[in-house]
Amino acid sequence: MNKVRKIVTIILIAIVLLVVLPLTIASILYSPEYVQRCVFWGASDVYDYQKFPNRTVQAGYDPFFFRQGYAEDEARVSRLLQSALGIDDLDSALEASGTQAFIVIQNDTILYERYFNGARRDSIVTSFSVAKSFTSALVGIALAEGYIRSVNDPVTKYLPELAARDTRFSNITLRHLLMMSSGLQFTSEDYPIFVDDMFCDNALAYYHPNLRELALENTRIIEPPGQHFLYNNYNLQLIGMVLERATGQNVSYYLQEKIWKPIGMEFDGSWSLDSQESGFELMQAGINARAIDFAKFGRLYLKNGSWNDSQVIPAAWVAESTQEDRSIDRASYYLYDPNYEYYRIFKDDGYYGYFWWGLHKDDGKHDFLASGHLTQRIYISPQADLIIVRNGERDLPKDWEPALNPFISAMEKRGKNIQAQG
Repeated sequence: MNKVRKIVTIILIAIVLLVVLPLTIASILYSPEYVQRCVFWGASDVYDYQKFPNRTVQAGYDPFFFRQGYAEDEARVSRLLQSALGIDDLDSALEASGTQAFIVIQNDTILYERYFNGARRDSIVTSFSVAKSFTSALVGIALAEGYIRSVNDPVTKYLPELAARDTRFSNITLRHLLMMSSGLQFTSEDYPIFVDDMFCDNALAYYHPNLRELALENTRIIEPPGQHFLYNNYNLQLIGMVLERATGQNVSYYLQEKIWKPIGMEFDGSWSLDSQESGFELMQAGINARAIDFAKFGRLYLKNGSWNDSQVIPAAWVAESTQEDRSIDRASYYLYDPNYEYYRIFKDDGYYGYFWWGLHKDDGKHDFLASGHLTQRIYISPQADLIIVRNGERDLPKDWEPALNPFISAMEKRGKNIQAQG
C-alpha cells in the first residue's frame, strides 16, 4: 500500500512540475486568458475566425464579377492539373487533401471553381499569413497618401516608446520589418499542443489578448537589422501599430475603404482581433473572407495595383513588393538549412519581398504569392495572366506545389494563344 502511495505521490508531483507549474508561470508572465486559449483552443485551425472577436470589413454596393468560363475550360484545367500532379481525378484529390476552395482564373475568366469538404462559394475561409500581403498593400497605400514618408523611416519615428526601451530600435526601419530582416528574436514552434509551446513567440504572437503590449514590451533585438531573413510575426504587429498611428484609423477600416470597397468585394469580410478589450487586429493572420474575394485581391496585384480606371495601389509599390532585392547576398541572408521550414523555397531560387513570396521562372520573369498556414494561397503568374486560389483545412501534399510548374507553363501558352487570337 505504501508503495502505491509513493507512486501516486510521484505522479502527482510530476503533473504539478510538468503541467500545473508551467501553466501558473505562463498565467503570471502573460495572462490567464492567454493560457486558457492555449489549453482550450489548442493548435490553430481554419475555424479560428469563430473563436476570436473580429471587426467587420464591409463590402461596397457595386461588386465585381469575373467572367464565367465554359465546361470545356474546366475540363481542360482538370486534365492539365491531373497530368502535372500525376493523379487520376482532380476533384477527388482536392477533397482528400482537405481543400475547401480551389479557383483558377485566367484573363479575368473563371476556368475552374470548386468547393469541397462542406465549403460553398459563400463560406468564410481564413487567410492565416495571406493577411501579411494585404498588410503590405496597406503600407503602400499609406505611403502614397503621405501618412508614411518612406520605408526607410525608423520604426521609432512612429513608435518612440521602443527607443526608450532599447535605443537600437532606432536602427530598424519599416523596410526591415517588411523584409523580415528586423533582427528581432522570434522562436517558432508548433502552436500550443504541449505546455512548453506556450512560451514560444509563435504562440504568444497569435493567442496573446493584447498584441500591442506584447510587441512593444516583449520584442528583443538579437542582431543588427538587415543581416538575415527570419520569419517573424512581431514585425507585422509593429507595422500594424505604425499604420494605426500614421493614419489615425484601425487597419480594418483602412482595408475596407482603400481596398475592399474600391475593388468590388462581393461579400463582407472580417479581421480577427486579439481581444475585445484591446481591439487590435491579428495582423499576421486574421483576415477572414470568401475565396472568390481573395481572388480579387490577386487580380489587383496582377493588374499592377490598378482596378479598372483607378490606381488603388501604386504600381511602383506592387513591383517593389513582389520583386527580389538583387542587392542581397542570398548565401548569407537566407538560412540554407534542410531542417528550416522555408529551406526548399530559398534553395529553389525563391525569395521574400515585402510580405510577399516570389519565385523566379526560367525565362527571367517571376511569379509571386500570398501564402498562409495550412496552404492558404493566392498565386499570381503575370506572364500567364493567371490567378490560383486555394484554401484548405490541411496542408497540400509537399509534392503538389513543385508539380504545379508544368501546369502554369501550359496555362502561359494558353494565355499567349488567347492574346494572339485577339
